[in-house]
Amino acid sequence: MLKPSFRTEHTPLLPHGGQLRKAAAHYGIPLSDWLDLSTGINPNAWPVPTLPPTIWSRLPEDDDGLEAAAQNYYRAADVLPIAGSQAAIQTLPRLRAPGRVATIHPGYAEHAHAWRSAGHSVFKATVSMLDEMTQQVDVVVLAHPNNPTGTRFSHEQLLAWHDRLATRGGWLVVDEAFMDATPQYSLAAFCSRPGLIVLRSLGKFFGLAGARVGFVCAEKEFLNRLHSSIGPWTVAASSRYIATAALLDKPWQTSMRQRLTADSDRLSKMLDRHGLSPQGGCAMFQWIPTLNAIEVHTRLARFGILTRLFEEISSLRFGLPGNDNDWRRLDNALAEINAREPAEAEA
Repeated sequence: MLKPSFRTEHTPLLPHGGQLRKAAAHYGIPLSDWLDLSTGINPNAWPVPTLPPTIWSRLPEDDDGLEAAAQNYYRAADVLPIAGSQAAIQTLPRLRAPGRVATIHPGYAEHAHAWRSAGHSVFKATVSMLDEMTQQVDVVVLAHPNNPTGTRFSHEQLLAWHDRLATRGGWLVVDEAFMDATPQYSLAAFCSRPGLIVLRSLGKFFGLAGARVGFVCAEKEFLNRLHSSIGPWTVAASSRYIATAALLDKPWQTSMRQRLTADSDRLSKMLDRHGLSPQGGCAMFQWIPTLNAIEVHTRLARFGILTRLFEEISSLRFGLPGNDNDWRRLDNALAEINAREPAEAEA
């Protein structure tokens, strides 16, 4: 029998990728000397132009072109800009009465954390369990492609799950934070359907995590409810300006999709060559389940290379190096780690 996890008071913040300052202090390596592969953020971000000075003296305005640019980019009928998809992750659970929620496992832990904190009964569902869970719960939450495994689903499968949930007033929430390199798999174009909610972000593909810009794609009535709950001016005028320009830059997007796909394949082959064979991933990262995850993570950190460690499922996620020097640095560190292992075993 499935056992849900329930709300706990004053739950500490969950661990994430990044947090370079903590790593620098722990390993005694200056902040500037780190290669951060822990976040899955594009290391070659969209080039931000000089902003007009008036940006800083005016409140954000909804008719500045951002919504239209996002609707075109995501092929969605309606969108709501938010302060990163994390803002929606934390707010959505409070728009429903407490119920039964299934979150994909392994997956981005903030989803389960947010629903649990809002009083819902949360069940961890593996990919093989999802079809059955859509018949038992009120809400299913998954990332697509999944983080960290990279698992993808067909439109037909996802829409069938949505239909099953929607007939009971349920929701299918799809976090597409890593979708931009493969837009053909997105569900954003279907979001006029009640109960289908898609989250998007400029943080990963565009490399603009610091701008804190995300979008919710859903039916108009639901977005109005969400907007009322979040309140006005959730995205700074400067971030709206940058996001609009990035979403309209089609040549950069096309070129970057090609580059990220090639780089991800390159990373997969490099890791495999060093005995860390990826078992999943997408254009932004590679995922390696291994019993030696903590050891490999620690050894790379001593070289000033930060990876994303998952202790519960003993695995590592590697983001993409950004330039030739970074690629060589990772390659050399992995080779050094492998060279040390036989000597240490003999000792």
